[in-house]
Amino acid sequence: MSRMDTHVALARVEALYSGLAPGRTGELRDAYSADAYFRDPFNEVRGPEAIERIFVHMFQQLDSPRFVVIERAVDGDTAWLTWDLEYRMKPGQPMRRIHGASQLRFDADGRVRHHRDYWDAAGELYETFPLLGGLLRMLRKRLGAS
Repeated sequence: MSRMDTHVALARVEALYSGLAPGRTGELRDAYSADAYFRDPFNEVRGPEAIERIFVHMFQQLDSPRFVVIERAVDGDTAWLTWDLEYRMKPGQPMRRIHGASQLRFDADGRVRHHRDYWDAAGELYETFPLLGGLLRMLRKRLGAS
């Protein structure tokens, strides 16, 4: 895939995730190759249907989740996105944010064949839970250099 093709493929994926909504998760199946690999701190799956299930589950568990892309970079058939996932745990609760990055590798047809998400599950998610958060903050303080 040429560099320009990767930019076009990345723009399609970015638009898909920026506009992702409960009724649109089926569009993910067209964006990923048949044997696409996906991994994040909670999931490791293969195939577009399994990837779609992750995001269906996200919409079932969170209120009003949305991805906001901050930066993008392309090198050959590989692209990086940095993003924020904004969400509420339940309606009426304060908006929360997870900051992360995605490494995407595209196949010759411009479909994602490898998608790896990097984000701090402990610091950005678990620490927001009342009991677990307190324990993690205490552990982080004890293990930190400063």
